[in-house]
Amino acid sequence: MRFDILSVLPELLESPFNHSILKRAQQKGLLEVHVHGLREYATGKHRQVDDYAFGGGAGMVMKVEPIAAGIEDLQKQRSYDEVIYTSPDGVRLDQALCNQLSLRQNILLLCGHYKGVDERIREKYVTLEVSIGDYVLSGGELAAAVLVDAVGRLIPGVLNDETSALFDSFQDDLLAPPVYTRPAEWRGLKVPDILLSGNDKWIDAWRLEQSLERTRIRRPDLYEKYLKGHV
Repeated sequence: MRFDILSVLPELLESPFNHSILKRAQQKGLLEVHVHGLREYATGKHRQVDDYAFGGGAGMVMKVEPIAAGIEDLQKQRSYDEVIYTSPDGVRLDQALCNQLSLRQNILLLCGHYKGVDERIREKYVTLEVSIGDYVLSGGELAAAVLVDAVGRLIPGVLNDETSALFDSFQDDLLAPPVYTRPAEWRGLKVPDILLSGNDKWIDAWRLEQSLERTRIRRPDLYEKYLKGHV
């Protein structure tokens, strides 16, 4: 799977993709992440990528020409399953969407900045707009990193234990159950006996019970969604 990312500040994305799981995924050849500086496609002495908004108002807008040039240059090299714009008014990124995107081969990500991109870019090129939450970031780079991480870890072979992703929180609309490791007792706090029993059926039933109860208390919205899907 390949991600191409267009960014005004590509240096912001150097660290997230060069460590841990995503680094190993790239070394294995399971994932490719390529970050492209938007100023490379800008013209003029200062390679300006933003300008004042028509109609006035505070803030600058990302110009149409360098973004179009960047997208079209990348599209000449390969076909993209999705051209995604990270935007506060996009669809909410959730586990279901991550699962869907993990089945794609090539994704192009456009990171917003300033007051956003010229609307004509969204109309002409963008196939999907994605938001990671109801808040505003300084730019779309962090949102892009979140999306790549959430999707990339689902690619078969990326995680050492291929069943691990199946039991993540949100994978079945439930929060994950509590987990424990050694020592079995710490400062008077003990690991539940059932986890030491060796009985897989009992342990699975306990974990489901814990997931249901944790979701009911902490995320009643998810709990209701789960119940509707299991009527």
